[in-house]
Parts: sequence; structure tokens; C-alpha cells
Amino acid sequence: TTGLSSDPDSSPTVESVEDNPDGGCHIYRNGYYGSSIDVVEGILEVNIIQMTSIQMTESQAENSLVDFVVTCQGSLPTDVCTVVSDPTCQVSKSMVCDPIAVTDECLLTIRRAFEEPGTYCINITLGDDTSQALASALISVNGGESN
Repeated sequence: TTGLSSDPDSSPTVESVEDNPDGGCHIYRNGYYGSSIDVVEGILEVNIIQMTSIQMTESQAENSLVDFVVTCQGSLPTDVCTVVSDPTCQVSKSMVCDPIAVTDECLLTIRRAFEEPGTYCINITLGDDTSQALASALISVNGGESN
């Protein structure tokens, strides 16, 4: 049962009764309680606004490099994770996570390497201590060029 104190100047009290299944005894608990809630804004939205292929010489062309320019709204992220998957976004091929330092405006460039030409699903997740937000895109990598 729950009841309130009859003293109008005191804080609410809770009284509970529990059955003890072994002996049939009752346990009485009385006391005061308090709680606080902190509301945080969190990272509200992530957008990939640009994907740019990095031109390399033929001797450097082992991997294709792509820069992703990403923006976000809400609180500033402290880490970024990039998951590269097959074109259906079902089979993960690689995952890279890095700490980041965004100071004033949420605008960052993320460079990722692709070992071979093909179409990939990219998931970029920005996170902080209390929230995460995700943006996805399909990218076609053609031997050093991306579309």
C-alpha cells in the first residue's frame, strides 16, 4: 500500500508492505524519497553533405581514399564511427572508430580508405556520452574515383 504523510509540511513518504513467501511475515518500510532528472539535448541530426575522392598518383593507388564532410545539430560529438557494408547495408566489411574534438561548430571531414572498387553502404555515427546519431549513404568507388 502507498500512503502520504498526514503532516502537510513534510515531504511525501512511501509505505510498502511485502509478503514473505517463506514465513508469512510482513515487512514494513517507511521513509522519504527524492530524485532528480537531468535533461540533455544530445546529438539530434547528422548529415553527410559532401563525398570527395582524393586523387592519388598511380604508385599510391593501393587504396582509394574518400573524404566525407559531415555536419550535425545538437550537442557536439566526441567520437565518430564509420561502418562500411555491402550495397544492401546488411553485411559489414569494416568498422573504424576515432575520438574527435569538435570545438564550436559541428562540421568535420572524415577520410576513409577503400581497398577495391565497388559500391558500398556507409554508416557514419557521431556520439557523445549521452547520445548517438547516424547518417547513411551509398557510394560507388571506381579505382580512385568516387561518385
